[in-house]
Amino acid sequence: MTNSMEDMRSADLIFVVGSNTTEQHPLAAERIIAAKKQGARLIVADPRRTALAALADIHLPLKPGTDLYVINAMAKCILDAGLHAKEFIRKRTEGFEEFTAALAPWTLERAEEESGIAADVISKAAHWYAHGPDSSLVYCMGVTQHSSGTANCLALANLVMLCGMVGRPNTGLNPLRGQNNVQGACDMGALPDVLTGYLRADSAEGWERFTPVWGDFAATAGLTLTDMIDGAARGGIRSLFIMGENPAVSDPDTAHVLKALSRLDFLVVQDIFLTETAGHAHVVLPAASWLEKEGTFTNTERRVQKVNRVLPSLPGTLPDWEILTRLLRNMGHKAEYGNPEDIFMELRSVTPSYAGMTYARLEKEQGICWPCPAEDHPGTPCLHQDAFARGKGRFAAQFVVNEQERVSNAYPLQLTTGRVGFQYHTGSMTRRIWALEREFPDNFVEMHPDDAKTVGAQDNRMVRVSSQRGSVLARVRINRDIRRGVVFMPFHYSDNPANALTGGRRDPVTKTPAFKASAVRIEEA
Repeated sequence: MTNSMEDMRSADLIFVVGSNTTEQHPLAAERIIAAKKQGARLIVADPRRTALAALADIHLPLKPGTDLYVINAMAKCILDAGLHAKEFIRKRTEGFEEFTAALAPWTLERAEEESGIAADVISKAAHWYAHGPDSSLVYCMGVTQHSSGTANCLALANLVMLCGMVGRPNTGLNPLRGQNNVQGACDMGALPDVLTGYLRADSAEGWERFTPVWGDFAATAGLTLTDMIDGAARGGIRSLFIMGENPAVSDPDTAHVLKALSRLDFLVVQDIFLTETAGHAHVVLPAASWLEKEGTFTNTERRVQKVNRVLPSLPGTLPDWEILTRLLRNMGHKAEYGNPEDIFMELRSVTPSYAGMTYARLEKEQGICWPCPAEDHPGTPCLHQDAFARGKGRFAAQFVVNEQERVSNAYPLQLTTGRVGFQYHTGSMTRRIWALEREFPDNFVEMHPDDAKTVGAQDNRMVRVSSQRGSVLARVRINRDIRRGVVFMPFHYSDNPANALTGGRRDPVTKTPAFKASAVRIEEA
């Protein structure tokens, strides 16, 4: 996030795209609702009329996968009306002329045809956002988990620069991370091509900065998660180490994932429970839970927070850092860490954005937002106030709509997946809690009454949902708050996994699967 969550509370307008915020990010939702109560306007773009969409002044129930048409049409509408931030663009950006030329075909009429949203409604949303005066843009996986996810994100970045809604309080481009410490994991280099602080692993600067600490290291880019699974399925990858992840339920095309796991010569899983993935492992390394360990988490607003041990680790389990340290030593590598603070001190020495943080500061100040380059620096809740990290912000002018899985006579409905408030991710924790499991004990498919009538489905009855990749059983929930032609399923349930149906397309840059748009059919069970 470029801005803090608290900034949302004071925004004049909040534009939420592809986020079921009330159920999945309640702390952010609380601030959005508080802003609405104080008079802020609220725009929500989502195929479903979620609880937050029900509060919105404008709800844009777009067809899944058509975000790019709506966002670019809003940008063109703002340009045509002369509402763009001319001075900000002149001083702080580059590539504006190429961007405006590329917007020519992205008309309101084209957006209406593709998205199903009336042109005048899109125009109204565009005018409201541009007028602000302080507009905050919030998005989540409803934007990224598409075959055009990268293009969607670039279009949103264009929109905030076009209107000068970045670099000041109460504005910004604010992605909500899908899980706890996703931001922190990325900051620590848990990506295929970067070191800590997003320094490219194959750069001269990366080599110079890290070899004094680590010695020689593999500087070539690695593989994404989906590429690893593909490699294992083909037999090119012979072993995997999976830590705190459950791809047997969370990854697309479940049959493909299970085939990949079965072909491995050696699978190690490090986790706090025997998950569905751990059930396929040759070795399971039992880890400690967050209550049983010390360290830092970095949340969605870049706030680094100190976590203290509350309980001793269960017999036979170890904190993650200690498991990894022992493995490194057994493999002949240097790993001279006595505790998590030793690791954090090393992190500070090679990562300028964390350099000014200490455990003592984090304890005292209840967290610090990076970048924090020096111990007397207060941290940075609001990014890009004077300049962007690269100097000037660059407008993206390439808008390639990557082909998504289309509906057909055989598969006439568009499936979008997500979560419910009472379960979490693959359910490895929440499905062990009886009070939560009681609320949502099994999978369901939400559909519009007209679609239910067409396929002969009845509320609360079981149906079979099928795609080109597989089929599952689910209980019908008839709901007028979802657009016609679209059905929704949560992905928490290993017994009838929604991801047995997904996996048709991927974003070519990030390799993120298109979880939000898969063609399916529904039949009586």
